[in-house]
Amino acid sequence: MAIFTIGDLHLPLGIDKPMNIFGSQWDNYVDRIAANWSAVVREDDTVVIPGDFSWATYIEQAQKDFEYLDKLPGRKIIIKGNHDYWWTTMSKLNEYLMKNEFSSISFLQNNSFVADGISICGTRGWTYPAWTTFSADDEKYFKREVGRLELSLKSAKTDEIYVFTHYPPMSRECEGNAFTEMMKKYNVKRCYYGHLHGYSHANRIPGIVDGIEYHLVSSDYLRFVLKFVGSESNEDNVCI
Repeated sequence: MAIFTIGDLHLPLGIDKPMNIFGSQWDNYVDRIAANWSAVVREDDTVVIPGDFSWATYIEQAQKDFEYLDKLPGRKIIIKGNHDYWWTTMSKLNEYLMKNEFSSISFLQNNSFVADGISICGTRGWTYPAWTTFSADDEKYFKREVGRLELSLKSAKTDEIYVFTHYPPMSRECEGNAFTEMMKKYNVKRCYYGHLHGYSHANRIPGIVDGIEYHLVSSDYLRFVLKFVGSESNEDNVCI
């Protein structure tokens, strides 16, 4: 029962918004993701998708994206991203899954899941306070996301806890904030995040910070190959 992750699928199957307008690295990415996914994931495995799953604006427009995902092997856990405009209340999301019999898909918000002895926790996150344009409105949303993270962490059922978030919790300069302190409080071992594309990959968090491993898993950074979430060591630089 392995765990994998890949973020920022940006599936365009319900609307006409292909990602190759952002560069040839996105050519045929939908088929590439499916092929790479099917090559490694088994039915009893779990795949966490930390945000930006679909370009759809409304959940009805995301029908083909959900059909695509449901047909792939494994259990899938989705976190909200900043472009997941289709996301609605948890009750409506779960009702949608039941109505369409998408039994392999779940949503992560204010809750947690267990796979292979690991508690899977997380939330969307928000722009971090050290960002140059961080505003009073950003502060409000940031605090809300810190609260949602704690609700998720409080629900963890095992001592081994990994956090998945869409936004990077801090910059590559490794400054701390309430979000990273919350992860330290609950002894989180690893954090997987997406959101960064193209030249922004250079802004990824450099490895281990205050004992927590940070991994960028946006799909183009991973070259559309799922990342195994296991006991492999982190070979990035350690940021003290």
